[in-house]
Amino acid sequence: MSEKEFDKALSAFTKDFANGGAVRHMADQGLTVKEIREKLDYPMSESSVGEMVWKHFINSGVILTEEPGSSPAEKVSYIRELDEFGRASFRRVSEPVAPPEEGYYECDFGLLMRRDRDAFEKMLDKLDVSDRDYISGLPWPRARVWHIMNERMKRISLRLSEEK
Repeated sequence: MSEKEFDKALSAFTKDFANGGAVRHMADQGLTVKEIREKLDYPMSESSVGEMVWKHFINSGVILTEEPGSSPAEKVSYIRELDEFGRASFRRVSEPVAPPEEGYYECDFGLLMRRDRDAFEKMLDKLDVSDRDYISGLPWPRARVWHIMNERMKRISLRLSEEK
């Protein structure tokens, strides 16, 4: 492992140790990346917070990178087990996850952002400040993704479908 790779891994570990739990908790509460960053005790850049929230949303099924239903979703956890000599080991446990009743909203924000920045900004102008910060704070990939249809995405989808 080179020194550069080590520094990168150490930095990621430090950020996750210092803020990971708080960032995931606040993201689950519906806060935007900007709001999360302002509430952190240990300073992080907005892009680092956005990456951390994005990874959490991917791992928790809030955002899917493949079309819903195309591959079975599963929740992975690890169980600590002790053998007869008291040595600890971890066993990976996978359990299937039922798709949410709300469904998913198809998001092309990353594609639009990179293809036509003016159209992306025009689209964001239809949203209120909090929803605009939510969309602009996440590092949307240059691909279609699916976001769980929670209250925020219902509101965003309604606003985007309205003609101005």
